[in-house]
Amino acid sequence: MQQTALITGASSGIGAELAKQFAADSINLVLVARRQEPMKKLASGLKKEFNIQVDIFPADLTDAKARQNVFDSLRQRKITIDFLVNNAGFGDNGPFAECDWDKQQRMIELNITALSHLTRLFLPEMIKRKNGGILNVASTAGFLPGPNMSVYYATKAYVLSFSEALAEEVHSYGIKISALCPGPVKTEFQQTARIQNAFLFNNPLVLSAEKVARIGYVGFKHGKVINIAGIPFKIMMHSLRTSPRALTRKLSAWMAKNH
Repeated sequence: MQQTALITGASSGIGAELAKQFAADSINLVLVARRQEPMKKLASGLKKEFNIQVDIFPADLTDAKARQNVFDSLRQRKITIDFLVNNAGFGDNGPFAECDWDKQQRMIELNITALSHLTRLFLPEMIKRKNGGILNVASTAGFLPGPNMSVYYATKAYVLSFSEALAEEVHSYGIKISALCPGPVKTEFQQTARIQNAFLFNNPLVLSAEKVARIGYVGFKHGKVINIAGIPFKIMMHSLRTSPRALTRKLSAWMAKNH
């Protein structure tokens, strides 16, 4: 029986590229994002290329009712979700004391609450079937404090910690939980976060969304719980873990400064 993956934030960037990775393995897709037209275009191309079923759900996942509606609609249509990919998220740049609180609240709702809620909705059935998996898109930001991006970095620390704990909880059921931790990636994230001029996104180590998605998908299939994208970032994160926190804070602030 053909399997199905639900991918959030699937209108562009890493989400769209992850959709292509699953599709290449003949896995049906449910794409969820706010923007309908990019999803329709992606769905049409994947259907033709891979001969799979692709359903799209335009939804604002910061709304709990919208999340519940996606779950209920899939249940009514008897579509079983074998793999959940929590990719939707966004960031923001600037001193916390000067931030737009509504934007920070939406960020927390999407990056943390929506991810947790969708996991809670779909995980029990995976446990009953003793099969399935969840891929959470975290970030190398989850290993660091993030001056001028304090809320975003904190949300990714949550995703990383949550994924690790969940992996231990469900390991005996044969369910894979993986946290993909990319560094800077060429996507729309920079513009949304107002960080496009920072060194973080203007250096030779910046990866393409396609490459990150490939690393993430392969790691997920192999049951890799913490999957840092790119050897340089693996080395960097290991070094920062053993560095003084005061130094880590200053380095993180410098890299994310929007010049």
